[in-house]
Amino acid sequence: MQQDYKQLQSMLSDNPGPIGVFDSGYGGLTILEKIRETLPQYDYIYLGDNARTPYGTRSFEVVYEYTRQAVNKLFEMGCHLVILACNTASAKALRSIQMNDLPLIDANRRVLGVIRPTVESVGSLTESRHVGILATIGTIKSESYLLEVQKLFPDVTVVGESCPMWVPLVENNEATSDGAGYFIEKNISNILEKDPAIDTLILGCTHYPLLIPKIARYVPKGIKVIAQGDYVAQSLKEYLYRHPEMDAKCTRNGQCLYYTTESTEKFQESASVFLKSAIEARHVTIE
Repeated sequence: MQQDYKQLQSMLSDNPGPIGVFDSGYGGLTILEKIRETLPQYDYIYLGDNARTPYGTRSFEVVYEYTRQAVNKLFEMGCHLVILACNTASAKALRSIQMNDLPLIDANRRVLGVIRPTVESVGSLTESRHVGILATIGTIKSESYLLEVQKLFPDVTVVGESCPMWVPLVENNEATSDGAGYFIEKNISNILEKDPAIDTLILGCTHYPLLIPKIARYVPKGIKVIAQGDYVAQSLKEYLYRHPEMDAKCTRNGQCLYYTTESTEKFQESASVFLKSAIEARHVTIE
């Protein structure tokens, strides 16, 4: 491992570079879209590890290793700042990378996640102080949202519901189908049965914003449904303002490059579902 770090260090450049955005698949594109709306002047590289998705059902050890490899690849590509636009990676790998890897690679580089910015909004959103988390099995099992909410808002009760069918529905372009409605209604009913006092539902997976039209049909009036993109984008904007030394390391040409570990044709086709526009993707290998 130490040898790998030394080899990586020799490849890194101090020149300013794009902001890296990583996800195990396509869902992070919903985060990237909101970030680019908020901060269009910056350059970005999106990296999807589509060849090894899904991460949600994998162990902590595997998710950490895959995420570490992807972060290192983005560092090699010139990024000084990387956003883990993936709840599973944020839950299972972020802290280890921040504490154990960055000090050995480059203490001046940064990796940020999507859970903390979302949780920071909870206090102002819930009036009943009861919040529900809809997410993948891995994110729910990690209890990352529960732990983060308890740190910031110990008076807030958090209940989680894993929704294993929601990601496949989105990625198979079935978000508006009758079948999607069956699974969405089932999971929403489950979480509201667990805690009828919930007044705020957080979509703890970056795929889920594409299901919002369906979700809205089964959520009772008065319950807020919160997607992460706007909160992550605003948090990043504030982070760059507070850290001018990092801001200076981010290039500004308004450009975005897309990389995938899978077929570029497949990525481009699926990405268009998330972005509502055509893109050109490049293939990359990470290990």
